[in-house]
Amino acid sequence: MKIYTKKGDQGQTSLIGGKRVAKNDIQIEAYGTVDELNSWIGLIRDDNAEMVDLRTQLLEIQDRLFTIGSLLAVAEDGTKMQLPELHASDISYLENAIDSMNENLAPMTSFVLPGGHVAVSHCHIARCVCRRAERLVVALQQVQPKFDLVLQYLNRLSDYLFVLSRKLTSDLKANEIPWKPRM
Repeated sequence: MKIYTKKGDQGQTSLIGGKRVAKNDIQIEAYGTVDELNSWIGLIRDDNAEMVDLRTQLLEIQDRLFTIGSLLAVAEDGTKMQLPELHASDISYLENAIDSMNENLAPMTSFVLPGGHVAVSHCHIARCVCRRAERLVVALQQVQPKFDLVLQYLNRLSDYLFVLSRKLTSDLKANEIPWKPRM
């Protein structure tokens, strides 16, 4: 299989189902941002490879992000191709992981500044990319109202990434710096 086809040389690409669209179409932006997020998750996984439970969670999340990417890549008219599905249980998986991590964390008393350790910073960057993906899917949902579960998953994933940043701050004994607004 050749990597290059030259079909995109004029700024167009194909959605699943065959429809050609501009490479800056909102649908391409949405699944491209999910792909970027998936890469950041991979970096977080690599940063913390010795944490087996975390690695398992992140691999599951990466799998779900590939599923989301495929769902976002389907032309509005649909496809006959069988694709993986996203389920409410995928959202519950994130919620359970968040609750488990939160059990051992100090209560939040203020916003915290991103940073403190490279692994923590990677979580914050992934959280921001996740929020961008969510905003793009909201825009796509306005013209193709079929992404309710995707929106829920991305919203919960950004929460997961924030709690993960706090967990890693604690585990790595990094300094969590509260934001103190100047008045």
